[in-house]
Amino acid sequence: MSKKQIAYSILDLAIVSEGYSFKQTFDQSIALAKAAEAAGYSRYWLAEHHNSDAIGSSATSMLIGKIASETNYIKVGSGGIMLPNHSPLIIAEQFGTLGILYPNRIDLGLGRAPGTDQATAAAIRSDFYQAAMSFPNEVQQIQNYFSKENATSKVRANVAEGVNVPLYILGSSTDSAHLAAKKGLPYAFASHFATAHLNNALEIYHQEFKQSSVLEKPYTLAGVNIIVADTDEEAEKISTSLYKMIINLLTGKRDYMQPPMEMDEEMREVIQHPSVHQMLKYSFIGSEETVKKQVKAFIETTQVDEIIAVTNIFSSEDRIKSYQLFAEIMQDLNTTDTKV
Repeated sequence: MSKKQIAYSILDLAIVSEGYSFKQTFDQSIALAKAAEAAGYSRYWLAEHHNSDAIGSSATSMLIGKIASETNYIKVGSGGIMLPNHSPLIIAEQFGTLGILYPNRIDLGLGRAPGTDQATAAAIRSDFYQAAMSFPNEVQQIQNYFSKENATSKVRANVAEGVNVPLYILGSSTDSAHLAAKKGLPYAFASHFATAHLNNALEIYHQEFKQSSVLEKPYTLAGVNIIVADTDEEAEKISTSLYKMIINLLTGKRDYMQPPMEMDEEMREVIQHPSVHQMLKYSFIGSEETVKKQVKAFIETTQVDEIIAVTNIFSSEDRIKSYQLFAEIMQDLNTTDTKV
């Protein structure tokens, strides 16, 4: 019996560090995608967010196209497109076009959250709440537009019909687990920030999964925060940028990604606050040896099929190195005996 191989991928928010321009940030994402391809990552996803100084991935489909054009074979996609912000027809046309330009390389992950604050969500789409409630129907519309059978329909996304763009359902609670299972689609959980419902959502998905033309059996992906460096102490220091980002998020402060600082007692006390601690529950920070143990335990507990690594830190060089070291961890786990 062959050992289960756990795929490993990247979720990028095009993090804007203090003192860097958007152009520099996008160039850093391209450099990271190239390094990820060389390191054996399965896919490179970009997440849709709006009205945040620290996040540059607002025009998600455009960045996906740029990343795909600068790489050769790694899958590139959305983690995700926040569907209630958009017309399903327009998303089908955008991703159908991407699927034609980059055959068999484009993923379309769909979520129902706004990816922003309430005021901005209303500015994007005045009927956002109604659209969010219609998420299952809008996912079905996307599927219809990509089907060859839609060629006879009155409304068509011509560039999408028959194009291979796999759909993924994203979730941060249990709601989307039911939908992904019902439709027989792969399910990606945002456990890099929404930790409370991970195990329950995975259980629901597995129990309710119905075989489809897409999947014979369930396929799960889970996001985790990964920061790997040469030593535990170095990883801890560069992780302070992530902690400051989360603290700003929780306190409503908009700011760029801040440079790292020494981990002092004040910072240690702040990150033990229940809200911060809960949000970053699935954060694996340290040397290769340390992170390997943490990731192995996470895989054994959740039985996920794929890890989506999220490394939100200040330095592009540190970020690339962390992802390279994490790739070594995953390659080692995939070639040694683990209970997965």
